[in-house]
Amino acid sequence: MKFSTVARHFREGFKNVGRNGWMSIASISSITVSLFILGVFMLLALNVNKIADQVDSQAQISVYLELDTNKAKAEEIERSIKRIPEVKNVAFVDKSEGLKRFKESMGEKGKKALEGYEEENNPLPDMFEVDAFDPQKIGFVAKQIEAFNETDPEKSIMEVKYGKESIETLFKITNAIRNIGLFIVVGLAVMAMFLISTTIKMTILARRREISIMKLVGATNSFIRWPFFIEGAIIGFVGSFLTASVLLFGYGKIMSKTSSTIGLYQINYLSLHEVGFVVGGTVIVLGTLLGVWGSTISVRKYLKV
Repeated sequence: MKFSTVARHFREGFKNVGRNGWMSIASISSITVSLFILGVFMLLALNVNKIADQVDSQAQISVYLELDTNKAKAEEIERSIKRIPEVKNVAFVDKSEGLKRFKESMGEKGKKALEGYEEENNPLPDMFEVDAFDPQKIGFVAKQIEAFNETDPEKSIMEVKYGKESIETLFKITNAIRNIGLFIVVGLAVMAMFLISTTIKMTILARRREISIMKLVGATNSFIRWPFFIEGAIIGFVGSFLTASVLLFGYGKIMSKTSSTIGLYQINYLSLHEVGFVVGGTVIVLGTLLGVWGSTISVRKYLKV
């Protein structure tokens, strides 16, 4: 294709956008609204995945030993836990370290209330912190550890805790949100495609006579199509660029003022830097491609003159 022909197609594409005036604005507005909704759910889906990963990584089993458990017995239990295939890591926390952590978690008031408790009268037991390769199997691992007492005459394990109800509930919620989020994102993408196709089709309808005349005087299909492709790309790019700008600006403002905790879990959202390229790039590329796709679908029937 000659450079002059390419230049002509771009001139016509830009002219068509301006020539259609309010129709172009309506198309850009439709794309902006559709992609804005899609972008919001993309941001939600990305953050839900990050939160779910954080919850997964923080899920841990605490194995408390009886107060009279000696060092040799503790080491035996540790070896038994490590032999469980699903166990990733086992960390021993003696009662002095446990007391120190407890004081820190209680804050200044808690430290004062616990001042009288030291090594000789430490009421806390030794414990193990156990991580699983797959956090969603943490309940299964906990049951296997609890089963050690069945063959241990000393019953050295006092308690196995992993926040059963809260952890399992969180896993159900995060899995559900992941699936729902994916479904919504895909659904909105499809909806945006049809909405863009419809709005661009309206601009083509207004110029169907012009297309018919061009066909009658011998213009090829590709010669007719290219200005419409470029027009669709321009409309898609402008709408998606506006969407990306508003989304990322708003997200940056919200994240700068937002922090959240869920129970004992510190939740860190994705930063603007982490989502900027993914969401902004996806929205702009998708909007531009959808604009071209909508033009292709819409102009096809009017080339059959």
